[in-house]
Amino acid sequence: MARLNVTFRNSDGHQLKGLLDIPDSANSFTPFALFAHCFTCSKNIRAAEHIARALTQVGIAVLRFDFAGLGESEGDFADTNFSSNVNDLLAASEYLATNYSAPVLLIGHSLGGTAILRAAADIKDAKAVVTIGSPARASHVSAMLASSRAEIERIGEATVELGGRPFTVKQQFLDDIEQQNLPESIATLRKALLIMHAPLDNIVEIENAGELFAHAKHPKSFVSLDKADHLLSRREDSLYAGRVIAEWASQYVQIPIPATEVILSDGIETVAKTGAIGYRTEVISAGHRMLADEPASVGGSNLGPTPYGLLASALASCTTMTLRMYADRKKLDLKSVSVSVTHAKIHATDCGDCESSSGRIDEFQRELTLEGELTDEQRQRLLEIADMCPVHRTLHGEVKVRTNLVDA
Repeated sequence: MARLNVTFRNSDGHQLKGLLDIPDSANSFTPFALFAHCFTCSKNIRAAEHIARALTQVGIAVLRFDFAGLGESEGDFADTNFSSNVNDLLAASEYLATNYSAPVLLIGHSLGGTAILRAAADIKDAKAVVTIGSPARASHVSAMLASSRAEIERIGEATVELGGRPFTVKQQFLDDIEQQNLPESIATLRKALLIMHAPLDNIVEIENAGELFAHAKHPKSFVSLDKADHLLSRREDSLYAGRVIAEWASQYVQIPIPATEVILSDGIETVAKTGAIGYRTEVISAGHRMLADEPASVGGSNLGPTPYGLLASALASCTTMTLRMYADRKKLDLKSVSVSVTHAKIHATDCGDCESSSGRIDEFQRELTLEGELTDEQRQRLLEIADMCPVHRTLHGEVKVRTNLVDA
């Protein structure tokens, strides 16, 4: 599984931070899911991580993000409300549709599930929706604020403790949730719905699941989470929920068979395999698995470095290792070394020290950063040693690539 840090902006211009988990088997047909976390929680809540892991294991990519004013996202929680959460979900959906693929599976935990139900009507490509411990009405949150409601109505806001942390809640928040008509949204959902709820949930009572189920049209399903608490705090509960969601979603979301299955034979050091769709390539070298790909601008999925990126990585890493070995042997005070490499194809006529006089040649630009108490003479010697890196010598030496066709 690859995990990417992503950012996108909501309708108010705030930058929202998210995590995009992509399965190792990803290709251009990989389905994407959008996950909404619980009220005042964040994308990093353990239940969200476990559910995302279970989905990626069966080939579904998952985006989870912090609503505005929470976690790492910009914005002030006091200025947010249920409607702004719905708008954040729509912004997340648009981000996926623009950069990857529109979400076909929507999952929401607690009030996040209630928001998902509201947003689902505007996410046209979504085929299936899942709620976990979700209130049947957004106004359920009012009960959590009952002790502070009088103060909010009197002065327009109050500081309330939610989940052990203080939050400022304004009158506009209460006004917004009172205006929501969720049962009407559920009745016209026209998407498969899975309702998951714990009978022992003491935050959002099980009766909410019954109300959601009653308003929903078929296909609809209900799964009891048995002894789980509201936050699915136990690892086994959240992993179970993820596995059930993955199995249930397979009825409505097409999950492609992994494009590659590479098995190393004795004596084979590196194997690369590209599937029938796209450029995503699985590489296994000496038992280590990695991905290569092309950027989206040329039809790839940008799930890994390009082949030239891998070649530049080989040159950079070989250089740093060579300098480390030399410094250790000579007992130089080299604290760390970093090498950046860029690759370009230049015209031979623009190269003053090249043997070729026509066409294009490959040029690797290498920049070294040396940290430590080093004399000018030692730094200059390390610069010379960089050219002795084995990969550098290979690139400058005579190379033959012999290719044979073998049976599959």
